[in-house]
Amino acid sequence: MDFFLLKRSFITALLFFFSSSIYSSINDYIYPKSDYPSYSNYGTTGLIQLPTARMMPAGSLALSWSDIDPYLRGSIIAYPFSWLEASYQYTDINNALYSDVTSFSGNQTYKDKSFDFKIKLINEGVYLPDISVGGRDLAGTGIFSSEYLVGTKRFSNLDFTLGIGWGMLSKDKLSNPFEVLSDRFKSREYETDTLGGDFNVDSFFSGPASLFGGIEYFVPNSRGMRIKLEYDATDYDLEGFPDGNKSFKFAFKPVKRPDSRVNVGIVYPVSNNLHFKLSYVKGNTLSFGFSFQAALGGKHAFTKKNDPPKQIENANIIKKVNEKKDEFVYLTSLKYLAEEKLYLQHADISNDELHVVYTQSNHQSHARSSGRALRVLDQIAPDSIKSLRASNINAGMGMYSISMPRSEYQKNEKNNLHVLAKESVELASFEYKQKDYSFNPEVGFPATFWRVTPSLKSQIGGPDGFYFGGLGIAFQSETLFRRNISWLNSVTHGIYDNFDDLKLESDSIIPHVRTDIVKYLKQSTGLAITRSQLNYFSKISDQTYIKFSGGIFEPMFSGFGGEILYRPFNGNYGIGAEIWRAYQRQYNQLFGIRDYRINTGHINFYYKEPRSEVIIALKGGRFLAGDSGVNFDFSRRFKSGLRIGAFFSLTDISKTEFGEGSFDKGFYFYVPIELFSTKYSKRNTGFGLRPITRDGAQYLIHGLNLWGVTEQAQSVNISRDFDDFYD
Repeated sequence: MDFFLLKRSFITALLFFFSSSIYSSINDYIYPKSDYPSYSNYGTTGLIQLPTARMMPAGSLALSWSDIDPYLRGSIIAYPFSWLEASYQYTDINNALYSDVTSFSGNQTYKDKSFDFKIKLINEGVYLPDISVGGRDLAGTGIFSSEYLVGTKRFSNLDFTLGIGWGMLSKDKLSNPFEVLSDRFKSREYETDTLGGDFNVDSFFSGPASLFGGIEYFVPNSRGMRIKLEYDATDYDLEGFPDGNKSFKFAFKPVKRPDSRVNVGIVYPVSNNLHFKLSYVKGNTLSFGFSFQAALGGKHAFTKKNDPPKQIENANIIKKVNEKKDEFVYLTSLKYLAEEKLYLQHADISNDELHVVYTQSNHQSHARSSGRALRVLDQIAPDSIKSLRASNINAGMGMYSISMPRSEYQKNEKNNLHVLAKESVELASFEYKQKDYSFNPEVGFPATFWRVTPSLKSQIGGPDGFYFGGLGIAFQSETLFRRNISWLNSVTHGIYDNFDDLKLESDSIIPHVRTDIVKYLKQSTGLAITRSQLNYFSKISDQTYIKFSGGIFEPMFSGFGGEILYRPFNGNYGIGAEIWRAYQRQYNQLFGIRDYRINTGHINFYYKEPRSEVIIALKGGRFLAGDSGVNFDFSRRFKSGLRIGAFFSLTDISKTEFGEGSFDKGFYFYVPIELFSTKYSKRNTGFGLRPITRDGAQYLIHGLNLWGVTEQAQSVNISRDFDDFYD
């Protein structure tokens, strides 16, 4: 096909994007399971090899895997906003070895890690397409680095994509349109002498460019099957290690060059969440893969709940009996709150108001737990009670109090008019004094809560093997000696592992506070104590909280110290400090300690932007290896309780001292267990990943930090979920 004719066709298509008024939607019954975009072989929303401008909804997570010779690529993709796609790629490069030392890495092939991003600039409308800008391999070795500007528009059951790319997406070597802005855009430098992890900003959008594009066709009445066709702009003479050992000393064969620049593929959605894909790339290579994606940010996002509040049988009779004596009200409150997994600690009746103080560990939504407490009180309290009040405590500290006229509660309950109910609610900080109540049920201290769960230890991406893991069982417990004194324990015992094959030793030139992970994994395969931490909590003023802790904090460190946090109830920020004496533990993770010990501490600042629910956390001070600096953490909490975050740290050690990766960075997410259950639960499962574990910018990990313990001690965190009040 004549290249200039093809380029003219793309320009015509671009004009059609911006001038056409054609706009229609796909009928669900004709094109089912097509709600979500599909993923490219590079692990982001796209065609086959190329990106599109599409995004998943905010609060989505995705996993993508593809096999296209010589690359196996796994990707984790997160959408903290509807306009931002962030992904972490792990690529197995099968035409190169990790090293030429068999005793070190055997026959393991080369691994590459990278971060990608995409930002949506314009949302699709009647005339305009979705338009996004993005980049690949931003802070890695740069062997897949590229940037692009892309637009995508749907017409009936066709999704058209047209874009321009730089870096590895520059096969046509067209003049860079940004040259009119600066001479720096004329050429592109490809760094080879790097520790990785750097953002080479000077190379972004520089050098020659290339047009690319394609079509995604939604096949009618085929359960959402899609056919993809694209014109590939990837420069396979640049990407990866194209010329074997001429490109990289450990590469042993060149990359197969394309016979065609037209790629074709098919995507078959098994469900809205699971997609399988098969494609023919470069005119000579078959590729396949799958993706799993889910929008997890909304209320009841994944599994609808079947956990309604309980209706008390014979409530009218109970009300009549309770008219005779306040003690009857207290006892029935104790019984029926417990059935809702709300545990009454104190109660009092004064001035026609029934007030209960309770604890709970079942609801992520504090508005829901309060609403259920008031529902119980409304059902069993005699008609003489005109006002209802429920106050929450956690770790023996007062969190918040919510009260409202009983008539207002009843008036709005039937039709779930939580917006009107909120107008009559009084929400306030709660000052907890144990001796202020008429009813104080006896609590049997010490009280122990425990569970046995599977335990999984993992080491991913080392030169001596891609994955090492250990399966075991974990015993976890919490013992309460008083409401504000607790003892956390976590003990594991291994069942099976392959850690004996781990060989990599730390090459760090600063104290080994994290990089001896291999020794910890290999020597703790039997009985190991991962935490045994004693805690004391106190609220020393209306808005100031303290914690003292001592014992075994984490697998690598024990010690003692404390934390203080100022968190105003009607604010959206917190300021705190912590200081610890930390002792490095023996590798077997029992009771012994090693010679290394250090004083570490930080000043902490937290700010929550109320509209977006973005939390900015800054931790500045002295880290475990003796380096000083600041850790920056950004996370967003969604309606479902899902939290997606990323972090990076800057300290006073050089890139050379830090080692591979140049500086500390990573991402994480916490997924509520209740998303996958019909019942409510406060438990979360989390996942975090650093591209590489180094010793710089590492801080002590201690359980029950004050920012988490006092979450419900700030009014914005209760108000955000008030639509749960009658759930």
